[in-house]
Amino acid sequence: MGARLRVVLDQLVSVVDADHADAAVGLATGLVATAPSGCAVDAIVPAGASVPVAGIADVRTLGMGRRELAAAWQLGITPGVGGGLIHSPTLMAPLVRHDRVHDNDQTTVTLWDLRAWDAPELLSKGNVAWQRGMLRRAVRHADAVVVPSHAVAERLSELAKIGDRIRVIAGAAPQGFGVSGSAAARRDALALPDEYVVLTGSLSSLSEGFRGAVAAGVDAVIVDAPDGAEPRYADAASAAGLPERRAHVRGKLSTEDRAVVLAGASAYVATDAVAGWPWRAVEAMVLGIPVVAVSSGSHRDVIADGGMLVPSEEISDAVAEAAGGAAERLRVLASDRSRAFSWASSAERLWGLHADL
Repeated sequence: MGARLRVVLDQLVSVVDADHADAAVGLATGLVATAPSGCAVDAIVPAGASVPVAGIADVRTLGMGRRELAAAWQLGITPGVGGGLIHSPTLMAPLVRHDRVHDNDQTTVTLWDLRAWDAPELLSKGNVAWQRGMLRRAVRHADAVVVPSHAVAERLSELAKIGDRIRVIAGAAPQGFGVSGSAAARRDALALPDEYVVLTGSLSSLSEGFRGAVAAGVDAVIVDAPDGAEPRYADAASAAGLPERRAHVRGKLSTEDRAVVLAGASAYVATDAVAGWPWRAVEAMVLGIPVVAVSSGSHRDVIADGGMLVPSEEISDAVAEAAGGAAERLRVLASDRSRAFSWASSAERLWGLHADL
């Protein structure tokens, strides 16, 4: 009888992070598609869950909802889970003592970013405490901790004594990420300008991006902005020389809306160093959008030669170049680089990890 890899799919019930939810679906689908002969993929889900992944062989529905399960697992209480090979696409995992050698029980987790340690102001205090607590459990009980880039692996090794249990397996864009036939209606609903660059980053880092929009002669659309941040972003744009009316602030968007916004952009600009997987940069590359990003470890690992990586003080000049004369070249480079990432290849590496363990 072949192996059965059990995947924790908590994010499908109560979405704590939409990017993590997309990753969970993409990875689970990839695991099903790349399962070795005789092997199967099962799911472990909280009470009330549905699993929108075709090909899952068996679903173990636990007796607690997502919130209660997160609290219980943080304390090491895992009733009804059982053993075997378990992977969680996040730190939400039944991390308890187990016997890998004699019982062939394995538990691995994926840690997508280190914001809880390096940028805790971006998360709630409760989320920071939970992530830090779950990493402590992973240090004691995980057979491997998967991270998406070598830069994150290096930083994690500084934060926790995990040793050679750190593994690097990249992520990918959401499955089928692209623009559908309803793009025009979505674009109208989002009230997008005719020409613009898409910006992401903290309020303190966005000034160079706004200056880049001025230099390129286009508007700026800011995505992933915190709730209620519009006045502060508008003030920052105005201070950087971009009139308030040309700064369009958007919060968390659906996958479909993000694709529409990115697809219509002259360039995508990441003004912050990323302490994890650069979700929007990868999505932009999939769509063949010119990418400009501040040079950082994760950006160098992931974007590599698929975009322009520059010091923060050179962002504005790079944006003008990316939206102008270098646009076609950067579109080709972005598309080429995007082919390095797929959930199928990530899944194959995860199967290999559990085989090695």
